[in-house]
Amino acid sequence: MQLQVARIGKPHGIRGEVTVQVLTDAPGDRFVPGTRFVVEPASAGPLTILGARWNKDILLLAFEEIETRNEAETLRGAKLFIETEELDEDDDDEGWYEHELVGLDVRVGGKVVGKVSGLNTLKVQDLLVVTSTDGKEILIPFVEQIVPEVNVAEKFILVTPPPGLFEVNAEEAAEEAAATPDAEAGDNA
Repeated sequence: MQLQVARIGKPHGIRGEVTVQVLTDAPGDRFVPGTRFVVEPASAGPLTILGARWNKDILLLAFEEIETRNEAETLRGAKLFIETEELDEDDDDEGWYEHELVGLDVRVGGKVVGKVSGLNTLKVQDLLVVTSTDGKEILIPFVEQIVPEVNVAEKFILVTPPPGLFEVNAEEAAEEAAATPDAEAGDNA
């Protein structure tokens, strides 16, 4: 199985470096020279890391296969994957990858209130992205007090939300979604 570890952003400089959105908790282990990634779309890869460096809080990658800014521009939006067989099987810590969570039913008590549709990994804490049964997107802090049980085998997670969590986060997600098209339009200009 493949695990997404990054999404390529815009080119940086003239020598083919790109910015990446890091989607792994171990970038120092994943982005080392010689690491080879499966790429989506497949026409953009595979890619092998030539160099990796941080510019403030942004990871910059150089690939053996990419030499110019124009070539780097063709990678914008591409997703980088590793094979999960490469992962350390001795890792016993409590944690889940996005692909393990997406599609799980979200239960409050015995009632299904939605499905996990994504996982936003942030510096402070992760947020579960849940699509409620009425189609709204809700962001739930992925902390033990609010998400006490994740049962991948039985395809559900148990949520004990504080009062108002679903209403507040549904409103914030709607506001963020309304603001997103404007930001994307500005990014393409």
